Amino acid sequence: MAELGIWSDLTLIRMTPQGASLDGGELGEVFLPLDQAPAGCMAGQAIAAFLYLDNEGRLNATTRKPLAQRGEVANLKIATVNKLGAFLAWGLPQNLFLPWKEVKREQKHLIQEGQKIMVVLFTDEDGRMNASTRLEEFLGDEAEGFKEGDKVSLVICDPTDLGVRVVVNHRYWGMVHTSDIFCKLTRGEIRDGYIKALRADHKLNVSLSPPGYTKVGDIAQGVLDVLKRQGGFMSITDKSRPEEIYALFGISKKVFKQTLGALYKTRRIVIGNDGIRLVRDDPR
Repeated sequence: MAELGIWSDLTLIRMTPQGASLDGGELGEVFLPLDQAPAGCMAGQAIAAFLYLDNEGRLNATTRKPLAQRGEVANLKIATVNKLGAFLAWGLPQNLFLPWKEVKREQKHLIQEGQKIMVVLFTDEDGRMNASTRLEEFLGDEAEGFKEGDKVSLVICDPTDLGVRVVVNHRYWGMVHTSDIFCKLTRGEIRDGYIKALRADHKLNVSLSPPGYTKVGDIAQGVLDVLKRQGGFMSITDKSRPEEIYALFGISKKVFKQTLGALYKTRRIVIGNDGIRLVRDDPR
């Protein structure tokens, strides 16, 4: 089904020397320029295309991938500013319009060429793609239908006293608490996350690691394997920087400390000031 502002699989009706005619359903036939049509495509073939209206209200199709589609949140660069609003670079030749009325009052000082700003994409009453900084009008604080451990998509937003606020699946607000942050998070970054806990108030706590990686027993062997590959010694300890620990093991500093504690209690490692040593008589 063809829809404005999102990726659609459209049937190719015919090829011409200028390009491809695609079946846009109720929107009618849509033209796709020849340089964007897949090589060797034929009538009846489905083509993934993005549909949008240009400044003249004409329907356009492209196979170029925009940085975001309708209903999604993205951190986009401001290309130009005029009396009507700002125009954002989003990966298509025609920039995305951000009307002044869609800019929160406290964010207007950020509207300068070259700056990046967090927006959500939507279609206005005429079907044209627009952007808004009023994320709270599009996102919910409460979510249902998730299970603990569910994999989700995150857009990294702003730090708070508790951690970092994130957008979950482009639909809900969520929180990654400071204790679960073990690497640098950049505003606008898109990354995988996992539902950490189901709260009674339906707000989402999110982790950056799958649940299995937070179980000490699942990663202890990995630590031992690294020690063996490095001749029984490694300089990384529970006092090392979280980024170093994550780069080597893919876990948070908190989980690493728990793992070292468990290995130490079972006498499989020795913890010194200069690093960690493997107990030599460990048969495993």
